[in-house]
Amino acid sequence: MKPLAVWQPGGRASRAVLVATLAVVALAACSTASGSPAAGPAADPAPGRQVAAGASAAAPGPSVAASAPPAAGAAPGASAAGATPSRSAAGATTAGGCARKVSASPAVTVTRVSLPSKVAGYGQEGDTENLPMAIAARPDGGSWLAWLGTDGKVHLGRLGCDDKLVGTPTSFTGIDLQDVQADAKGGVVLLTRKGDCGGGSLCGGTSSPCNTMHMIRFDLNGKLVWERQVTNLTGGRTGYDDGARFIWWYQHHGRLATNGSDWAAYFGVAITVKNGSCVDVHEGDRMQVVSAAGKLLPGHRDAFEVGCSHAWTSRVVWDPRTKRFVGVCATDNACRIAQPNPYRTVAAGTCDGTLFGGDLVLAKSSGYWTAWSQGGKVRLERFTTGRSTSTISTGVGSAHPHLVSYGTGRMLLSWQSGAGMAAQVYDAGTGKPVGARLSIAVKDHSYQAFKAYADGSVAYPAAGASASAVTIARVLPMA
Repeated sequence: MKPLAVWQPGGRASRAVLVATLAVVALAACSTASGSPAAGPAADPAPGRQVAAGASAAAPGPSVAASAPPAAGAAPGASAAGATPSRSAAGATTAGGCARKVSASPAVTVTRVSLPSKVAGYGQEGDTENLPMAIAARPDGGSWLAWLGTDGKVHLGRLGCDDKLVGTPTSFTGIDLQDVQADAKGGVVLLTRKGDCGGGSLCGGTSSPCNTMHMIRFDLNGKLVWERQVTNLTGGRTGYDDGARFIWWYQHHGRLATNGSDWAAYFGVAITVKNGSCVDVHEGDRMQVVSAAGKLLPGHRDAFEVGCSHAWTSRVVWDPRTKRFVGVCATDNACRIAQPNPYRTVAAGTCDGTLFGGDLVLAKSSGYWTAWSQGGKVRLERFTTGRSTSTISTGVGSAHPHLVSYGTGRMLLSWQSGAGMAAQVYDAGTGKPVGARLSIAVKDHSYQAFKAYADGSVAYPAAGASASAVTIARVLPMA
């Protein structure tokens, strides 16, 4: 983990401005040569594939009703996966507890949601900047929406079957939101809080905040059940003490996964290493697993102190077939998409500042698919343990792809297209495209994610028309 010169963020901002800004921070601290340039030319969807009535691919449109859903307050915890469609499985017209419409080709709804508090803006979407919002799929078909406020808090609200806010949101102290995931008892938010650098001395450069990462467990009312720090700062260890694992200015985004009991957090982390009378701060990633009772499981076989170094776009998924938490990272260690702890190359890249790791999903039967981009060209890779066994050149021009499981045996790749997004369904076994491209009339964010629902739909949170609003894009189930 040798110190490098300057971290190159992976957002859409001007790299020259960002490098000039960041050059003043710890000269002896390591940083990655990762990043991505301003988004390249995006491949436009096929004409006529905008399926959300009244919506435009160039700007967020009005809410489009998919079907007449049940009451938004449907009982939490009801399993959408076990719901009976209105017809036989092969000819279903609705699916899940929310009775969402099933069609032969994917249809999109776009819903505007007014919130009682302001949402942090997108900024320049760099990989060291805050994430504005995240969404989680509840088992009953509804959602939890988390958003970073402008008040030093992360807010949490419940969305009904119509993707509208239900009840009064709650909030937790937090300066940066990372992810939210749900289960039948509530869910977990991953967020960052202020920490303490202490009295230690950097070997060079200027001091920076030393923050902490936390899992916040909440119940069906959005109330706190437990909280657990997954970095390691304590009263006896501050950020500039040897052995500290904390959140600095380095890339620190993270994701959550659960096996139904334990929760895994995989995120970028700062690593403090003593160097004589001072310390260097390196960057890598870290996976921690926490039990249902909120206790750290340091001996869990999938947990590790440091996996990839230097790392960004940490992605994790639970695989019930192997009973493992599986992760991938983008790393400047040989400039590749890799599995961590130990390093295993999935796809070889180059150190040109454009390497970006998209999301990670289960492949059909066994193995995994991950989306990634290099030089603005998006690829899909299928792998099991290590090097990819199947590469799909998608023909998509984008710097920041998203990937999500989409119903049974399919996945949805999406990317920025003009002022909105475009998407393509793929077979999760063969990697072949299914049907035509479609338009999604919401604003893309480089580091936000689609989430999969048990009824076969997927949803994405995006900026709204004002600082107190968001937009939920949902791709409805496909037969």
